Amino acid sequence: LLFFVGTVSCTLFLAVNGLYSASDDVIELTPTNFNKEVIQSESLWLVEFYAPWCGHCQRLTPEWKKAATALKGVVKVGAVDADKHQSLGGQYGVRGFPTIKIFGANKNKAEDYQGGRTSDAIVDAALSALRSLVKERLSGRSGGYSSGKQSRESGGGDKKDVIELTDDSFDKNVINSDDVWMVEFYAPWCGHCKNLEPEWAAAATEVKEQTKGKVKLAAVDATVNQMLAGRYGIRGFPTIKIFQKGEDPVDYDGGRTRSDIIARALDLFSDNAPPPELLEIISEDVLKSTCDAHQLCIISVLPHILDTGASGRNSYLDVMLKMAEKYKKKMWGWLWTEAGAQSDLESSLGIGGFGYPAMAAVNARKMKFALLKGSFSEQGINEFLRELSVGRGSTAPVGGGAFPKIHSVEPWDGKDGELPVEDDIDLSDVDLDDWDKDEL
Repeated sequence: LLFFVGTVSCTLFLAVNGLYSASDDVIELTPTNFNKEVIQSESLWLVEFYAPWCGHCQRLTPEWKKAATALKGVVKVGAVDADKHQSLGGQYGVRGFPTIKIFGANKNKAEDYQGGRTSDAIVDAALSALRSLVKERLSGRSGGYSSGKQSRESGGGDKKDVIELTDDSFDKNVINSDDVWMVEFYAPWCGHCKNLEPEWAAAATEVKEQTKGKVKLAAVDATVNQMLAGRYGIRGFPTIKIFQKGEDPVDYDGGRTRSDIIARALDLFSDNAPPPELLEIISEDVLKSTCDAHQLCIISVLPHILDTGASGRNSYLDVMLKMAEKYKKKMWGWLWTEAGAQSDLESSLGIGGFGYPAMAAVNARKMKFALLKGSFSEQGINEFLRELSVGRGSTAPVGGGAFPKIHSVEPWDGKDGELPVEDDIDLSDVDLDDWDKDEL
């Protein structure tokens, strides 16, 4: 009994206070110190994004600490409580726990760690990344805007990604645009504006990449472009306003670090993004292009059209579309196929034994999947996807370690199925009397 109580107390302590402490060689990172410690650093960094309640994270903790001790003075090892600091996790596309990123020469291009979760595997990966970093330096490659002295001067971003706007260009670029704009109104002499400049530039580069240019960061010199400053009531510097088509501009009142700015920009992007497409798997290209482009692809196998008819199938597709809309911020891919049309794919995902409809969430990068065990309903699917989105749920490797051959099929025409027409058999030449005699 005492052991049980002690275990619970320890678990609660970890849940409240995180998995690491100041006595560890693991450096605790937050939005406040991340830029200075990691982005502006010359060092190679391994950073774990975790949630204190995550079982996989708790199991990784002792191995991560051992790796940090072994790499002390050679490679920096850090950890971010991404449950507490969601803006920082969002900046680096963290969708599950634990997620490990390697920050090498180009700190704006962090690499995903795909190795094992033992201290030996982590140390091996760190030393391999360190060798690559040293070779880059020997070859004279700078590693981009985010390494060394250049990073500190430019803030880890490219100023050209901040769009300069004027009285003449503003309406054409912003007001008439379908994109979302975050616009900084500044004064060249303003100290706060100078402090914001490298953060704004770094955020502009990252946001441009992650939103494919759908959210833009811009700047207006309000001392020169006084018509714009007057139109939008600019009274202090810097002032940041958000412009969305068909809406009045609103003030940005968030933090002024790159992570804060990026997090807000990504929220704006996902809020304005259309729901993802729901595609039928009619070819190998559809499956691979969808799953390769998204962290997860949600694959449903629906009953044969003869079993449900068009109305029944459409009801299942409507459920999927509602879930795609609900989880559009995750930017997952959504696919469906008919039972039996891609039998090899069903086998590789272990679907056949559960009947239809069925659903699997697949990580094509890791070739792992999780199966929906509950009902194929809004509630059942929502519970399944919610567990996945926070790093819970059991997974299994895709059978064969890769997607199987996908058969090219005709897309569903939206109609009820038809039974195959059987050929009429001419019985006029059959002597039934002879059959009766044989039976006797």
